[in-house]
Parts: sequence; C-alpha cells; structure tokens
Amino acid sequence: MSTLEWHHDILDGYEAADLGAPAAAGGQEDGPLTRTLIRREAVPEAPRGVALIVHGYNDYFFATHLADALAESGCAVYAVDMRRAGRSLREGNQAHHIGHIDELGEDIADAAAAVRVDAGVRGFGELPLVVHAHSTGGLAATIWAHDRPDPGLAGLILDGPLFGLPLSAWQAAAMRIVPTLARYQPRRVVVPAPSPYTTGLSQRGWVFDTSWKRPEGVGATAGWLAATLAARTRVAAGLAIEVPILLASADSTGPDRLDNPRHGSQDTVVDVAAIDRVAAGLGGDVERLVVEGAIHDLALSADAPRQRYLDAVRAFTVKVLE
Repeated sequence: MSTLEWHHDILDGYEAADLGAPAAAGGQEDGPLTRTLIRREAVPEAPRGVALIVHGYNDYFFATHLADALAESGCAVYAVDMRRAGRSLREGNQAHHIGHIDELGEDIADAAAAVRVDAGVRGFGELPLVVHAHSTGGLAATIWAHDRPDPGLAGLILDGPLFGLPLSAWQAAAMRIVPTLARYQPRRVVVPAPSPYTTGLSQRGWVFDTSWKRPEGVGATAGWLAATLAARTRVAAGLAIEVPILLASADSTGPDRLDNPRHGSQDTVVDVAAIDRVAAGLGGDVERLVVEGAIHDLALSADAPRQRYLDAVRAFTVKVLE
C-alpha cells in the first residue's frame, strides 16, 4: 500500500486521507466509491498500540473525546469513514447502502492495513491494533474479526453493536420478505423513518454535520436490511473471534420517540437483549459491559454513563496492549 496523502481535516487537530475505491467496487450504480482515513495528529510520546474507530449507520467520525480516551490508553488514533458515509459520501451515492456486510468488512480491513502502514511511516514500528466499532460498524467488525482479522489485531471494542432490532411481531414477519425483495430491488428504500435518536443527540448538545448524520434519517434499503439480517444470523449462530472483546451496551431498550422519558438514558435503536443472547458465542474472551443510563452510542451518553464507558474503554485497551 502506497504512502497516503494527508490534508487538514474538518476537525481541528486531525488529518484525513483518501483510501480510494475498494477492490470490489466495479459495477456500482450510484456514483464513485471511496473510503476516508482520519488520524489524530497528537500521539502519545511512546505509543504502545494503534486504535481504529469505526462508525455506524447514519454516522461518521466526529467523537474526538473517544479518540482522546484511546490516546490516553497509549494509542495513536485513527478512524475510518466507510463507503457512502460522511467524508466518503460522493455525489450520486445512496448513503449507507450495502448489498453484503463484507463490503463494510473490506473497508475496515483496508483501513486497518493502512493504519499499520502509516504507523510504520510515522516511526512507530509494528504495533498491536485495537478496533472500536459502533452499531452497524460493530456488526461488520465482528464478522471481519472472525473471518479475516488483521494480523496485528489485539482487541475489539463493540459499542452498542447491531445484533438485533426491537421489532414488533408484524415488523418481524415483514422482515422475512426482505431477502427476496433485495434480490430484485436492492436499492429500494424500505424503512424511510426519521431518526428521533439523532435529533435527541443534537438537542442534548452534541455538534455534528447534519448532512452526514441526519436528524431526518437515512432510508434503509432492502439491500442494507438483507445484508445486516444475514450478518446478525451469522453472529447468532456463534463465532470464534480469537482476541479479547469488550462488548458494551446500555442497560435497556426503549422506543425511539422524543416523548419517551428515557430517550436520553437508554438504547432506542438496537435490542440490548439480543446483545446479551449472543455474547457468550462471540469468542473465548468476552467482557460484557452494561452501563446503566447509557444510550445507543455509549460514547455520546450523559456525563456519568459516558465517563463509566470511557473508563472501561481505557482499562480494556491498556490490558490488551500489555
């Protein structure tokens, strides 16, 4: 992999570089594909590892306080905006659409390889890798860590991973036709709902680019739904991830409505009970962390649960880098 060309990022103290199109990008129907690697300019004096932050659906990297926590753990910190997302969104792209979870796995794999090369260019040498992945990114990172982990992978942190959705009986029944629909109309938007979750984040003071993390939501395509359903089925069947895992979630799931009195203190996106069900089957070393009062993205929770989560991230990272 060639040396990357870095430029100033939209975030102060960060740089970004274009990773280019994925190898399997042929035949796309919605414009050019690329991926973007972001790096924190400041690094620990003697880094003991590198960390890669992976975002979720209707999302991109902006949580610099999470990067700070990983840096405090001894890591040079990077993040990736995957295809059709955030900094990588190009004209004509259908935001966040995928046809298979391996598309995101390829983005994670390419970013991890680029991180390790760049660490060498910066004079850090061969360092172990910690991946922090949220929501759909957590689902993709889980499959990637089982199927084709980076040789330097030392630990996996899963923040509210998409291992299950809180569906009503009729919604669960409707999901059964999605794989068939995806074969014929993969780009058809099936769930066009807005995102009260994202609106709530903005109301609670989080600042982000609303063209990349949209309060009006991003319509989920049949392809995305089928891809994530197939990946969730694989996870539920059991995996054999060989590195330590910190599996973190909120303590409960509730409705994604702004009139929900716990909208700012529980997960309103994924089913945390599904995370409990699959935890033991992910690998031989899984640390389950349940944070009372946290939301879907634990790193964006209120002060106390966020602090508890970041403390756990630091402790886990230090442990796997020893």
